[in-house]
Amino acid sequence: MKQIAFISGKGGTGKSTLVASLVQMTKNKRFADCDVDAPNLHLLVADEQQNPQPYYGSKKALIDQDKCIHCDLCRQTCRFDAISLDHIVETLSCEGCAACTVVCPSEAIDLIDTVIGTTDLQQTEYGKFATASLYTGADGSGKLVTEVRKRLSDKNAPEQWTLIDGSPGIGCVVIASITGTDAVVAVCEPTKSGRHDLRRVLDVAKHFKIPASVCINKYDLDEMITQSIEQLCKAEDVPVLAKIPFEPAIMKALQNSMTPVQAGVASYTAAAESLWNKLQKEIMKNESTKQ
Repeated sequence: MKQIAFISGKGGTGKSTLVASLVQMTKNKRFADCDVDAPNLHLLVADEQQNPQPYYGSKKALIDQDKCIHCDLCRQTCRFDAISLDHIVETLSCEGCAACTVVCPSEAIDLIDTVIGTTDLQQTEYGKFATASLYTGADGSGKLVTEVRKRLSDKNAPEQWTLIDGSPGIGCVVIASITGTDAVVAVCEPTKSGRHDLRRVLDVAKHFKIPASVCINKYDLDEMITQSIEQLCKAEDVPVLAKIPFEPAIMKALQNSMTPVQAGVASYTAAAESLWNKLQKEIMKNESTKQ
């Protein structure tokens, strides 16, 4: 099963719209939403979490008030100011470093597993779908992304493709989304910041030695910057798989919870089909190069 991650240097580039469209167009696949901070792929291709499962992704300190002798050593030791004057742990501030457990003379402090979010795996009309949602203020987003991909992975699965909707940026969530994938598609827009962010995303993919390609969305809004992006990609030996034109009908489709493919936006559908065909060829070419 080939895994393809779709990422972007910033939010709002149209990445999730593209993934949702490909999910509807492509057969023989599974798909995942790894943007655990703000998952939204389900809005177009699936239901809300049907059977959410709690995910324990971090440990937090807990003080047993019956054992606590209020020596204040824990509060003085905590570098994160996570312990109050009355020796109650503020879980959002606690980093689980365990320093407080070491200095406590009465052994009143333990580290306990803490739920940081939920995961869900469901069968949709488009195939098996994995998603997750990180609780507000919780840490461990990278771990949660890894859990999403783990729940979707199956060496004996009959599907040929796994499409991953990654999160924007270049942080740990993105790294967890692309690690071990067969290809990365970076979606960008023709703005100066979009070009800058694209370079950063391509650098991340290059660092992890994952073949990357680019999709320029709304390319005709500024064709001079689009040309600059194409020059960047040529210099980096990164193929531009598609240039999707700006089309107001796309926003109207999204407002009605429809992808451009469902809404019959011909220009978008043609560009997405071309991207998918070229992407498959790129993956096959990379495979032959490895051999």
